[in-house]
Amino acid sequence: MCGIIGIVGSQPVADRLLDGLRRLEYRGYDSAGIATDFNGRIERRRAEGKLINLAKVLAAEPIEGTTGIAHTRWATHGAPTTNNAHPHATDEVAVVHNGIIENFKALRDELIARGRVFNSETDTEVVAHLVSELVEAGASPQDAVRQVLPRLHGAFALAILFRQYPDLLIGARLGSPLVVGHGDNETYLGSDALALAPLTQKIAYLEEGDWVVITRQGAQVFDVGNNPVERPVTLSGVSGAMIDKGNHRHFMQKEIYEQPVVVAQTLKSYLRRIDDKLSLPIPDFDLSTISRVSIVACGTSYYAGMVAKYWFEQFARVPVDLDFASEFRYREPVMEAGGLALFISQSGETADTLAALRHARAEGQKIAVVVNVPTSSMAREADLLLPTHAGPEIGVASTKAFTCQLAVLAALAANFAQAKGRLTPAEEKAIVEHLSEAPAAINQALLQDEAIEALAPLIVPARDVLYLGRGTDYPLALEGALKLKEISYIHAEGYAAGEMKHGPIALIDEAVPVIVIAPSGPLFEKTVSNMQEVQARGGKVVLISDEAGIAQAGEGCVATLALPQVHPLIAPIVYAVPVQLLAYHVAVLKGTDVDQPRNLAKSVTVE
Repeated sequence: MCGIIGIVGSQPVADRLLDGLRRLEYRGYDSAGIATDFNGRIERRRAEGKLINLAKVLAAEPIEGTTGIAHTRWATHGAPTTNNAHPHATDEVAVVHNGIIENFKALRDELIARGRVFNSETDTEVVAHLVSELVEAGASPQDAVRQVLPRLHGAFALAILFRQYPDLLIGARLGSPLVVGHGDNETYLGSDALALAPLTQKIAYLEEGDWVVITRQGAQVFDVGNNPVERPVTLSGVSGAMIDKGNHRHFMQKEIYEQPVVVAQTLKSYLRRIDDKLSLPIPDFDLSTISRVSIVACGTSYYAGMVAKYWFEQFARVPVDLDFASEFRYREPVMEAGGLALFISQSGETADTLAALRHARAEGQKIAVVVNVPTSSMAREADLLLPTHAGPEIGVASTKAFTCQLAVLAALAANFAQAKGRLTPAEEKAIVEHLSEAPAAINQALLQDEAIEALAPLIVPARDVLYLGRGTDYPLALEGALKLKEISYIHAEGYAAGEMKHGPIALIDEAVPVIVIAPSGPLFEKTVSNMQEVQARGGKVVLISDEAGIAQAGEGCVATLALPQVHPLIAPIVYAVPVQLLAYHVAVLKGTDVDQPRNLAKSVTVE
């Protein structure tokens, strides 16, 4: 949930640590801090709130040193105050931490009983004291960490600085990502490759349970059994330019506008346009033997999975279960032999989803992963890796990752249908052609941006907003409501349009805008019937459809948005754009922090 960067360098590190935190601020922005080892003492600067506050502290009180660690926080234990900001330190060590130490209370009580004094409410401070206690007793940094790690229960990525060892850092991971970067007479630690992009492209990914000792000369990795191991060094392919806003006001706006390109580049991996054939990144993965699919995800990724459930069952006739990752293990699902468990995640590190994946693996399921980070924990544990190729997504509210997930899932559903013998060559060709039309259709949908911006003032005063849809438009209604909640802080709900009359219609009055997602097609007339029920009760309806749908049902709506007429297969990909833009423009008018909405973080690496 938080961001970590560490440098063992040959030049002063404070400015580079701060720059690394800027690249990690999407992971947390409740507070931030830096610690360095300088002249035999640990120097520390921390600040509550956004990273600019830490920058001001550093400008007023510069910090020196060529070895340091830094952290940007999303609060789990303890309020977002300066005292609770990382790094946490004793006289001997400083620690930054991403994750949760579940047994911290017992450890804290034990340490207090031995006379240790705590200065924060966080779980992280117990790590500083446990390591410090051993170092003060004469243990080496390596021995101290080796003894402490088995005592920590939960999920963590750690970077530890030692006063007496100014050219050394130790990192460790269990359930939270951590990478090692290799430079010229410098070595780095980071929560992800993005944080290290300006420093190095040479990255080694720590495996589950690994811990690492880094010096200027390089890194020695140890596995969970404390055995020295080698982790391959790869080129990350991530550049600093990939996180520039360009001429856009916010990252979210930039990422919405990137969707035609990233959806196109994603589909290239799944379609062979030269002969209009479908393909999988792992061509010998046999889908024909799969008897059931279990889709597991969180948040926006869950709604992508919800669309996929419709596609898999309609096209491939494969039964699908759909679960929130946070609930999946706890209902003890019955998993049939021969099943495929499909996990969807932008980061590939979401704690709930990763835990669910490992549960499904233990239950004998084949594992498929739709993920935007092909080097992530989920990607490395998959039997079938399905990358989305969206590129780094910095805005906390997911946009381009969602549409790329939909593109991958549509292609996977079609591959399922083909493997099950349910597609003729002509039908396969038609599906490839329809999917190939998606990027151009997204471009056309983006042309409605000004109309959507003009519509935003209608939504801004509302306390409640409803989104309605049927079929695959129902998950889009849920996603539209989620986007509005995430970044504008307006209460919004998505409903299956036919369910309105079973209770939610009681909410309708002239103060409740109702967004209806209804492309013309088989379900259009039924959706319009539900829409008219809303209009009859004074609801202010905004209809998102195509020109044919608006011509038929636009009368009486307070606003309409005309999208291109598209095949039902790609409609969810295209209709995601207006609900994203509507949330964006409402949030801008309300003056909220679009890219870093309150209480949220991009990569949720705690349960």
